[in-house]
Amino acid sequence: MDENRFEKIYSQGKVSITEIWVDKETGVNYLFRRDGYGGGLTVLLDENGKPVITKK
Repeated sequence: MDENRFEKIYSQGKVSITEIWVDKETGVNYLFRRDGYGGGLTVLLDENGKPVITKK
């Protein structure tokens, strides 16, 4: 198994950070948001409410 399972494919901001991460094993995309001391991670969904999956 690859020791770096997740790959950051998008990043925006300096203080308020928005990033998209891809699980290289499943292809599922995750949205990470950080602002100050708070942050959160969630599955990135398409217009139909299904997870965005990046093809390998």
